[in-house]
Amino acid sequence: MRDYGVVLGVMKTGPNNAITDVKGVRVGHVTLNSKDDMRTGVTAIIPIRQNIYENKVPAGVYVGNGFGKMAGISQIQELGNIETPIVLTNTLNVAEGIAGIVENAIEQNHCRSVNAVVGETNDGTLNNIQARYVTKADVIRAIKEAKDGPVAEGCVGAGTGTRAFGYKAGIGTSSRVLPASMGGYTVGVLVQANFGGVLQIAGTPIGQLMDKYSFRNDILHDVDGSCMIVVITDAPVDSRNLERMAKRAILGLAQTGGIAANGSGDYAIALSVAEENLISNKTPRYTSTVLKNEDMSSLFLATMEATSEAIWNSLFAAEDMTGYKGTTVKAIDKEKAVRLILNAQNANGLKSTYPAR
Repeated sequence: MRDYGVVLGVMKTGPNNAITDVKGVRVGHVTLNSKDDMRTGVTAIIPIRQNIYENKVPAGVYVGNGFGKMAGISQIQELGNIETPIVLTNTLNVAEGIAGIVENAIEQNHCRSVNAVVGETNDGTLNNIQARYVTKADVIRAIKEAKDGPVAEGCVGAGTGTRAFGYKAGIGTSSRVLPASMGGYTVGVLVQANFGGVLQIAGTPIGQLMDKYSFRNDILHDVDGSCMIVVITDAPVDSRNLERMAKRAILGLAQTGGIAANGSGDYAIALSVAEENLISNKTPRYTSTVLKNEDMSSLFLATMEATSEAIWNSLFAAEDMTGYKGTTVKAIDKEKAVRLILNAQNANGLKSTYPAR
């Protein structure tokens, strides 16, 4: 959205405005859209450069609404860490996500057991979800091809067939960098957006102004769905405070107008990749260094801002798509939305610090 001259939040972004602004984080997409009814894919997030099975990563998770199928959640809640990449895909291919992670882990580590972390949203409007096009090989390829730097957004990977607020959406990402006086830490967020509500952007009621929102004319429309939110920081945060950060990611979703509807699976997982807190399999004990509770508020704000912008970016990066049974989902009218946002900001005396596109 920054390409369109819209100011979002008060904190600075990292150089890529992406989850990969956190050092060591890589993202891989496999996009499947070669058939008329195939609009799906896989997105893999690799949190660290080291072997994650041998260097487990502190983690926390929060469920905004539990109508979803996130694999691995109970071990995160119980042990406070993860030991695999995070894979996102569609609802009926969670099993393939698990199988791909497990096979990749066995290949690397010859492990007897591993707890795979897989999230999903239902892309069944544009994708023939019952065909279950995603394969184990697609998952492994997304993991192995993951890279740092800029992250493709919109209709790619696990976001190929998703939609939000009645518009075409997909994968979105954003980051925030704390001032040096607050530690200089980076928070990166990646979302798989596929949910409903009344869209708000930068405080502007876009859904109402553009006359497109859930429950319009008292008809249930485009409200159910899901949102997977992955938050990664290099700040030294333990699993308890990572869960608190995950809660703020859900607040970021609410800031966009999402309502965590009854039929929506809204999950946020937060990780800390601070090297001093990685949990090595090779030592019987470890000593961690973590921030105090009083130091968390700036990270909470960074998480909220990056989550909201990641969701908005998923809309602005998406394009019109036609898929299963000839169904077409239109992208948001970006120019119209930007005019509404900038007019509202100008009316409140705010001026963009970014050049108009």
